[in-house]
Amino acid sequence: MLLHACAHNPTGIDPTKEQWAQIADVCDERGLYPFFDCAYQGFASGNLNNDAWAVRYFVNRGLELLVCQSFAKNFGLYGQRVGALHVVFADSATKKAAATQLELLQRAEISNPPAYGARIVSRILTNAELFSEWERDLLTMANRINDMRIALRKHLEQLGTPGTWDHITSQIGMFSFTGLQSYQVERLVEEFHVYLSKNGRISMAGLNESNVEYVAKSIDAVVRGI
Repeated sequence: MLLHACAHNPTGIDPTKEQWAQIADVCDERGLYPFFDCAYQGFASGNLNNDAWAVRYFVNRGLELLVCQSFAKNFGLYGQRVGALHVVFADSATKKAAATQLELLQRAEISNPPAYGARIVSRILTNAELFSEWERDLLTMANRINDMRIALRKHLEQLGTPGTWDHITSQIGMFSFTGLQSYQVERLVEEFHVYLSKNGRISMAGLNESNVEYVAKSIDAVVRGI
């Protein structure tokens, strides 16, 4: 069962704690193996602990699971593709058997990956001062993204753009699932040079105070052009 730990991509809609408990119930009852994709920790709420809640809840429930954690976004190391695979086992015998298989896969598929990005992450995570600075930077980034959500919604509503746009601010994380159709997206790209994926997912991190009004006006034009 593939799950996003936080800041779901592309929808930006995460389960509540009560819904996570229900998901854990289903995994437990049906013998499903949770595989958490954790690519945006810190970008959902601005708090590392809050964004790790679902994973820790599943572990505390005693479920065996995998966590594929990426540091590409929250450390600004996208080109390095650095991360970690965490495996939670119920017993030591399973741990030993799986470890040998992971070693074989690592050797066959990757062998010796670049160490540069991993060393940067390791230094920050093991230094209290640097770790604290990183936490502050994450909060700054999360707040900036939220500010852009508020600004985009405000401009769309001021323009009277047809439809409702409250989902822009109710969603969280780096992306917004705008609801725009593929033909509207095509016009945004070709005519206005506003770039987003065909399913209407836009990167909120790509917005800033200088371009957010232009993006809103462009969206308004393609929505009215139906």
